[in-house]
Amino acid sequence: MADLNIPDAPTIAGARHLHSGKVRDLYELPDGTLLMVASDRISAYDFVLDTAIPDKGEILTRMSLWWFDQLADLVPNHVLSTDVPDAVRGRAVVCERLEMFPVECVARGYLTGSGLREYAATGEVCGIALPAGLEDGSRLAEPIFTPATKAALGDHDENVSFDAVVTEVGAQAAARLRELTLAVYRRAEGIARERGIILADTKLEFGSRPDGTTVLGDEVLTPDSSRFWPADRWQPGRAQPSFDKDIVRGWLTSPESGWDRTAGGPPPALPPEVVERTRARYVEAYELLTGQAW
Repeated sequence: MADLNIPDAPTIAGARHLHSGKVRDLYELPDGTLLMVASDRISAYDFVLDTAIPDKGEILTRMSLWWFDQLADLVPNHVLSTDVPDAVRGRAVVCERLEMFPVECVARGYLTGSGLREYAATGEVCGIALPAGLEDGSRLAEPIFTPATKAALGDHDENVSFDAVVTEVGAQAAARLRELTLAVYRRAEGIARERGIILADTKLEFGSRPDGTTVLGDEVLTPDSSRFWPADRWQPGRAQPSFDKDIVRGWLTSPESGWDRTAGGPPPALPPEVVERTRARYVEAYELLTGQAW
């Protein structure tokens, strides 16, 4: 496991800190509900960087809330309120406590990333056989459900077959997770396409209420959990330009950064121009997708 170097979560009056991930901090409120706070932290190559991206937490929160509204008729979500403490206003939500399914629910409409690597080795992704001749960025005939195990913080999620999900959560729940994941992807892919953006893939998390209702949790359809590509620059056979932290990854692996990934040490601080370009990319994604000015 990498040393993520996650900073201590801020103290919030009346809230008890439960957990911190790469980007989000989770608290319990006195009434038993949860406060989920999106920080301005950014991670790359299994490290949380020392440099934050201004407004990133608020951009991700606003984008998730917008998408939850677009998906409300497909699946309920965990958001109860946006009335949050002043210290985290704009980048936090109050949400219900769920029994989370221990599965990363991934839908892919295009072949890239870990799916591409698995396909290159086996001709399949998560046990699903795909046609020969596909390349980086190829559009699939139909979107596919490619689940992954939830890895420990700092480790990589591992792609698994649908049968492995059945073993983990049962046949009925597995079928429901697959159905909802693909329904969300199809809805979001169509919305994004209308705005000149390709949704290549997305990762969702679901939980269960005490009455058995399956609920969409965590964040949804942001550049941190999804691959968004400019449609007018899509060209299979190469890595696609994207609305995410590729600017950060590109600088870290450039000679300019002076960082050797193989040496095991943490990445250096990001220069101001890289921070500003990354922030601008997140703002651009938000404005293009939602149609709202930042």
